[in-house]
Amino acid sequence: MSGKVAARLAELGLTLPEVVPPLAAYQPAVRSGSYVFTSGQLPMVAGKLPATGKVGAEITPEQAKDLARTCALNALAAVRSVVGDLDRIARVVKVVGFVASAPDFTGQPAVVNGASELLGEVLGDKGVHARSAVGVAVLPLDAPVEVELQVELTAD
Repeated sequence: MSGKVAARLAELGLTLPEVVPPLAAYQPAVRSGSYVFTSGQLPMVAGKLPATGKVGAEITPEQAKDLARTCALNALAAVRSVVGDLDRIARVVKVVGFVASAPDFTGQPAVVNGASELLGEVLGDKGVHARSAVGVAVLPLDAPVEVELQVELTAD
């Protein structure tokens, strides 16, 4: 992997992981015209979830924010799997973050900031996006967070 985004990842001490294999009948990312839509990405590291449970119960908001960063890194890997080069990203259009939340937890936006901040660090102004941060009862594999991206590409 080479290019400006790859150099920025290296500068930040980050390595883009291999794409997490699908857990069911879907693709990690799909291109439609000049857009790439990722499936929801869990915070998998080396094929495993580093933590499980609800944010505000078993998982602290700070832990969940770090896990959301991992989700965003996995989502960038899914984008790369479709387009080959992350320098093709014109901008991140939308981020949707799902937070498996304890019943009284209302800090979903701060958790999803982990993903948003990573995208800004890696992509600069191209990482600025619209966003939803949604609290849910449970996520696949009892993951604390899940993040999906919608990315616009530069012209071929």
